[in-house]
Amino acid sequence: MNRVDRLMGILTVLQSHRFVTAEKIADKFDISVRTVYRDIKALGEIGIPVSFEVNKGYFIVQGYFLPPVSFTPEEANALVLVSSLADRFADRSIAKHSSNALQKIRSVLRSGQKEHSETLSSKIRVLNPQGYSVDYLVPLQKAITEFTIVEIEYTDAQKQITTREIEPIGMIYYTEQWHLIAWCWLRNDYRDFIVNQINKLRVKNITFRKKDHISLEDHMNTWGIN
Repeated sequence: MNRVDRLMGILTVLQSHRFVTAEKIADKFDISVRTVYRDIKALGEIGIPVSFEVNKGYFIVQGYFLPPVSFTPEEANALVLVSSLADRFADRSIAKHSSNALQKIRSVLRSGQKEHSETLSSKIRVLNPQGYSVDYLVPLQKAITEFTIVEIEYTDAQKQITTREIEPIGMIYYTEQWHLIAWCWLRNDYRDFIVNQINKLRVKNITFRKKDHISLEDHMNTWGIN
């Protein structure tokens, strides 16, 4: 990879994450940390506002955005496939946002790529969709990223209905459905909630009260998943 391509790759990584350490950039592009420092300096010299926060890493200053200018045919086809899968593996709200995002992406494709993308869309079908009858994935994603308490009415495996305040730490797709992993104040422990068994949901304007949540990866490790 030449340096120009590497600089564009580093910029893409920085735009895709809130913070990125020099070590992670070095590992991704198989370069030394010293080279990362030089590349970050080069990005700054051409006007890209890269900043650094101690113990977190590099980040792009808020407000800066470089729109994509091209996709490879394989990348464009992958986006079409992911959009098609959204109808099967997500709820209506996610499917709608995915479709809107695909339209925006198509707007920056070259004419030939647009034609190929539309042709592929017409030739892909996901059979037997079993999408959710509720639209909770979007507000749950928002609560996870903004560390906001959620109030839910939930039907458990014993068909008992309870109202709970929860602090969601992540979502996992398994057993053909979405599961929400959250701290439950009713049980004072982490619980695995099946999203399709949430009857009502309200995102409250209250930040998490528990300050020492485990990560989603640590929770999964308790299942023996590596």
